[in-house]
Amino acid sequence: MAIDKTLEGKVAVITGGARGIGKGVAKALIERGAKVVIGNRSVDQGEATVKEFNDAAGYKVASFIRTDVKDYKDNIALFQFAEKEFGGVDIAFLNAGIMGKGVDTPFTLPDDEIDTRIMSVNGSGTMKGTKIALLHMAKQKKKGVIVHCSSILGMHQIYCTAAYVAAKHALTGWTRSFGLLPQICDVRVNAVCPGFLDLSEVPVYDTDSMDGPIIDLFTHVPKTKLQTVIDAVLLLIEDEQRNAQTLLALPGNEILVEEPPTPIEAPLLGSAVTPEFEEQFRKYERDTVKYQRKVLAETIREYEEKYSN
Repeated sequence: MAIDKTLEGKVAVITGGARGIGKGVAKALIERGAKVVIGNRSVDQGEATVKEFNDAAGYKVASFIRTDVKDYKDNIALFQFAEKEFGGVDIAFLNAGIMGKGVDTPFTLPDDEIDTRIMSVNGSGTMKGTKIALLHMAKQKKKGVIVHCSSILGMHQIYCTAAYVAAKHALTGWTRSFGLLPQICDVRVNAVCPGFLDLSEVPVYDTDSMDGPIIDLFTHVPKTKLQTVIDAVLLLIEDEQRNAQTLLALPGNEILVEEPPTPIEAPLLGSAVTPEFEEQFRKYERDTVKYQRKVLAETIREYEEKYSN
């Protein structure tokens, strides 16, 4: 039964969409009238989730393509697939992420694969997805929105979660850098930052993927409900005033904005922020919009020439 049709005619791409938060958001978007394309590493999970959605609807509302977000080629294939399946992309929820043993302490033997995996999925993988999503949305010349799945640990930290914290901090900084984007191409970029999740609802990882005292902490810390995270994502998608925003989804169904200072407000400049500097910074913003519009147009042209099939 549909909740409403506020997203009728929209197409959403969701990475890590076969289970957990991604699946919950996909279901909510379908209920609001959207079609969804799920990118997921597990073929079995992806195909099963899409079948579940299509069977429930009685017609095709979802499609699946295997996607490893670490690779540009998979991100490109994902968005091209969405265009072929449903005619375009309006929404991207870049949700894929991982945890793993041996990455949350600095006291490990050197291992290139282990040490880079968290960053390449949770950090640069999402960044790659953003860049490809932007090109596909911008060339349509209509409004689009991208939501990243960061974490409360993308703005705060606890001891001995260093790799995960570093990757999510990178993602939060990436999100906050898009303040001028709607003026350039009418696409918004935001991030949802869930607190510790209730694993009875979101069995994406468990204490087997952790080691050390954090296992005990995780058992006792207040948990965020899946519905709170879904509501926060929908808010970032549907509220067109929200851009470059980081939205905390917390226990007790709390959804809070945590905003950084602007470059003019930032304490690193101290008393050096004069009226003259403020005017120069505003000029920089205006010039940046003009410059990035030109860069975007050229990049779309080159991208289409190289990757169109």
